[in-house]
Amino acid sequence: MDAIKSFILERGLVAGDPMPTESELMEQLGISRNALREAIKALQALGFVEVRHGSGTYVGAVPTRVMQDGLAFRLQQSMRGSMREVRGLLQVREALEVGLASEVVRHYISNSTDQLRVIVDAMRAKAAAGEYFPDEDLAFHEALYRPLDNELVMDLLWVFWTTFHEIDPRLPGPHYTPADACAWHEGLLEALEHADVDLYRSRMRGHFDGVRIRLFRAEPVDHGEA
Repeated sequence: MDAIKSFILERGLVAGDPMPTESELMEQLGISRNALREAIKALQALGFVEVRHGSGTYVGAVPTRVMQDGLAFRLQQSMRGSMREVRGLLQVREALEVGLASEVVRHYISNSTDQLRVIVDAMRAKAAAGEYFPDEDLAFHEALYRPLDNELVMDLLWVFWTTFHEIDPRLPGPHYTPADACAWHEGLLEALEHADVDLYRSRMRGHFDGVRIRLFRAEPVDHGEA
């Protein structure tokens, strides 16, 4: 598997490019047919290569689903114990979104926030009806970062958001209300419209308080400490 991945990198192959034939790979990598087939099968499962029957093997576009599935499994394990992994995921997502504050505010200084306003208005309407709004929540965060033209940020955002929302209903403690969630996003929009980086950064941290408080209340007490 490592030899095949190195081959892809050294040849500068990208997603969709055809791989050499099985015989050519065996010769170039110096491995047996069985070893090659097992490696290709494993790499296909991970998305590194794509096998098209009757056509050949191609370089794959590693899907973010692989990362999401791994995180989801680790979080589900964590929820049976200390929730350390859940707190870790929250910390990483918060670091990403707070860390991008300056770039996001800089973009919206000279660009319209109309799309964000439409999303927040939809949030407010659902919150007034006592409904949560996961679709609008994701759309809001995607709209924040899409203008940065960074596909890795978008992929990580989707993985973190999707993974966390899968386990959110099972988190302990009182759940924040739709009105609370709407207020957090309205506050972020207001900070953007005032071009206030410090306020935006502070409110982005506050955006995660609802989950952070629930996790804090769920932390086991260590009676061995003084």
